[in-house]
Amino acid sequence: MDRRNPGLANERGQFRVRASKGIHLVVPRDRIRSSTGIILRTDKSVLFVIPWGRHWIIGTTDTDWALDKAHPAASQRDIRYLLDQVNSVLRAPLTEADVEGVYAGLRPLLAGESADTSTLSREHAVGHSVPGLVVIAGGKYTTYRVMAKDAVDEAVHGLGQAFDRRIPNCMTQDVPLLGADGYRALWNARHQLAAESGLNEARIVHLLNRYGSMIGEVLGLIGDDPALGRPLPAADDYLRAEAVYATTHEGALHLDDVLCRRTRISIETFDRGTDSCREVADLMAPLLGWSAEHRAREIEHYLARVAAERESQTMPDDETADGARRGAADIIAVGSPLS
Repeated sequence: MDRRNPGLANERGQFRVRASKGIHLVVPRDRIRSSTGIILRTDKSVLFVIPWGRHWIIGTTDTDWALDKAHPAASQRDIRYLLDQVNSVLRAPLTEADVEGVYAGLRPLLAGESADTSTLSREHAVGHSVPGLVVIAGGKYTTYRVMAKDAVDEAVHGLGQAFDRRIPNCMTQDVPLLGADGYRALWNARHQLAAESGLNEARIVHLLNRYGSMIGEVLGLIGDDPALGRPLPAADDYLRAEAVYATTHEGALHLDDVLCRRTRISIETFDRGTDSCREVADLMAPLLGWSAEHRAREIEHYLARVAAERESQTMPDDETADGARRGAADIIAVGSPLS
């Protein structure tokens, strides 16, 4: 599809980008007896089985997607494809009943002549088609820092001469991410952090892995309210404090922000977060000033979202899966006063 923005460039876009859908399955760690990950090449994609906390991630598919880009849907065909591929190398086969969670995403691929998305470029491209407008296309989350450097370097190209000064190279790759500064020292002090906080060391390791050196802010919430140090009963990998922190420090405005994006409860539990949503809503409500009606609407939306996703994953193909997923509207579209 051609990308153009006449309001900015008043011309046809110089890059052609196609969307490729990849889906992933999450299964409990005890379902696969292995101490290492697995990477295989299939006829259509790369298959990987990656240990991830108390789970395995199995991926991925690689298929053209021209439907709703806001919510790419996994079909039953996608799920069965991954199960068939991984079962070809497992002694004890997996079934759909072993799948805790399913998630799908889109890769923006630089389009070529091939109709097969697996042959398109996984790289990104940067263009400067008109003065003052830099365009970047393609790429992926795992290369975002390289993409940032290339875009910034292109944006400042020629500015040095214009201002009679040297513009230094972009240094994004050397800037520590939030939570990285001081992480090693805190990791070495994890025994002491456990003793001081009253949490067991496994909890401290979990928090360090999620928040790094920002762990002190989470522990501060627990210090002020020890009840926040309890795990969520239906998602006991996570503490109640993490739902609060997502709301007070990480910009979560809606229930699915916490369950799907700030935590991974929606894909790490067999109930997909439906058994946790009411307690999380209770924690968020006073922080965001929700009325009883607003809290009920947030819960209703989340339950509808999960139901639509589950239905889509029983559909035979992309078109029917997309139709099922569209059955749940976004919370913004149903009148949230905070959206």
